[in-house]
Amino acid sequence: MDLTPIHPKVTPIYQTSVFKFNSLAELETYYTSPDHGGMYGYSRSEHPNSDELVAEVARLEGASGGGVATGAGLAGLLAAVLAVCQTGDHVLCPAELYGGSVVLLSNELSRLGIETSYVPLAQLYDVASHRRPNTKLVLAEVLSNPLLTVLDGPRLAQACQAEGILLLIDSSFTSPMLTQPLSWGADMVWHSATKYLAGHSDVTAGIVVARDPAIAKNLRRLATNLGLMLAPLESWLAVRGLKTLRLRMRQHSENAMTLARFLADNPAVSQVFYPGLESHPGHDLAAHQLLGGLYGGMLSIRLADDSAAAVDAFIQKTKLFPLAPSLAGVSSSCSYPAATSHRGLTEAQRAQLGITPGVLRLSVGIEEVADLLVDLEHALGQG
Repeated sequence: MDLTPIHPKVTPIYQTSVFKFNSLAELETYYTSPDHGGMYGYSRSEHPNSDELVAEVARLEGASGGGVATGAGLAGLLAAVLAVCQTGDHVLCPAELYGGSVVLLSNELSRLGIETSYVPLAQLYDVASHRRPNTKLVLAEVLSNPLLTVLDGPRLAQACQAEGILLLIDSSFTSPMLTQPLSWGADMVWHSATKYLAGHSDVTAGIVVARDPAIAKNLRRLATNLGLMLAPLESWLAVRGLKTLRLRMRQHSENAMTLARFLADNPAVSQVFYPGLESHPGHDLAAHQLLGGLYGGMLSIRLADDSAAAVDAFIQKTKLFPLAPSLAGVSSSCSYPAATSHRGLTEAQRAQLGITPGVLRLSVGIEEVADLLVDLEHALGQG
């Protein structure tokens, strides 16, 4: 069937594992041309849906180098680290880091001879004091998980540049609508596209984009050789999600701000972690650094009864914040960091990071905010 005259408004799903060649000459062009001669061969290496997704995220991030989409967020982190590090190299991170990232770096990549060390974020800016001769990469989050500590991105980027060390930023909590780390001087931006980029809790994906085309080329090579490439259907769904990203981030942020103010005045809550609140220690930095006057849809609370029992009581009573291990869907959810993202840490380690038994993370969706308020009031024992 000749589909040449067909011009769909939406890119079709190229649900195929391979593409056909018409001749040995075409096959040779595919393997010898830098861009494969505009052709596709094997979806493990590239396909139109993944290319569209990466191109759009790269455009939003200002990443001239391009990047890669992977089958999960952590696969994106794996690709990013291996694109610039090898056996004997060292990665420097803040102690306030997503637990899944810590497990990948410290448990898995350590077996390949890549070392990782952690220092409190407040000390990380002094890169010169914490670097080693073999330090190749610094990884940091825009907003830490789960207590929403705000990163001074430009300051960290300047410190890394002064030491000749690459900087990778995890922007999963903010998306390009709130932060564009390459404009700070970062070298790569990593997203768990499972979160805000796809946005509907129906895709598992990762995306890494880079400033330098050479790094982007390494990312693509690794995705091909390690089988990390995101499949066509998931790529298509993520592209669909991106089309409403700006609208969703605005509503996520507006709802979260309203809920944060409500929770800050609620006697069942002893502390609210949300950078949009003037009481948050990183508020001024967030106001200066985040885009559009928005602070995102993620917030955490410490219950006045700082216990797992109090958290469980909340979970049993809420209707609109179901317990789920991920975040950033259009529907709200909650997560218990002590038993999910940071369960691999000891109780003492969690306490040192401020993750006490009564800490609960809320992913605020785009529902009617009045409904969310009623549900929270009930779940906290006042409705």
